[in-house]
Amino acid sequence: MITAPGLSLSGTADIAGTRVFGPLEMRVPAGRWTCLLGPSGVGKSTILRTFAGIDDEVALDGTCGADDGAPLAGRVALMAQSDLLMPWLTVLDNALLGARLRGETPDRDAARAILSRVGLEAHSDKKPGALSGGQRQRAALARTLMEDRPVVLLDEPFSALDAATRARMQDLAAELLRGRTVLHVTHDAAEAARLGERILLLTEHELQTVAPPDTPMPRAADGEETLAAQGRLTRCLLEAA
Repeated sequence: MITAPGLSLSGTADIAGTRVFGPLEMRVPAGRWTCLLGPSGVGKSTILRTFAGIDDEVALDGTCGADDGAPLAGRVALMAQSDLLMPWLTVLDNALLGARLRGETPDRDAARAILSRVGLEAHSDKKPGALSGGQRQRAALARTLMEDRPVVLLDEPFSALDAATRARMQDLAAELLRGRTVLHVTHDAAEAARLGERILLLTEHELQTVAPPDTPMPRAADGEETLAAQGRLTRCLLEAA
């Protein structure tokens, strides 16, 4: 069984001498789905890359890591805003890219099963250039799910999808990532209200917590508590703009 740690980030971050975020104190609870919202440009994506340890341009004056004290390296899967699919690989081989880069034997059956769950089974032998934007995003989601990591960082993972497909992919991700520590950046108040077990709102001046619905996620999009939470989040975003 995978043990998912909590995450913590404190301090300030600069890029080329320009403040990106902070001062900040953030806690992401272990094994829960946390949604992070806020206006553009307040550092949400930078926070994900900082946890992933892949942004060498960021100068962090503070601490970032897992609450169990062990390194995060090798325990994190990141789905970035851009799909980052390799154009010369098929959809199936893109889903298996992580295993190949690590020198592991790729599990093609597991990858095909994931591609079927995201609705791309019939497209597994195609190259990314033959896919629509929404299909490419689902391929990137499949690759992220294939990584099977205890910490999953999602940067607007459903933004290119139509409403029905978005709801199905949200449900699938909630199912397959249950018990993982998920930090999900989104601009969609409705999405956060459906999925967030903890909801954080980041502005230029502060990080605040917004109460999620009491019901288990994924929640019905038209549920009374979901709609009420969506309204609260929308008001907070308007005030922060």
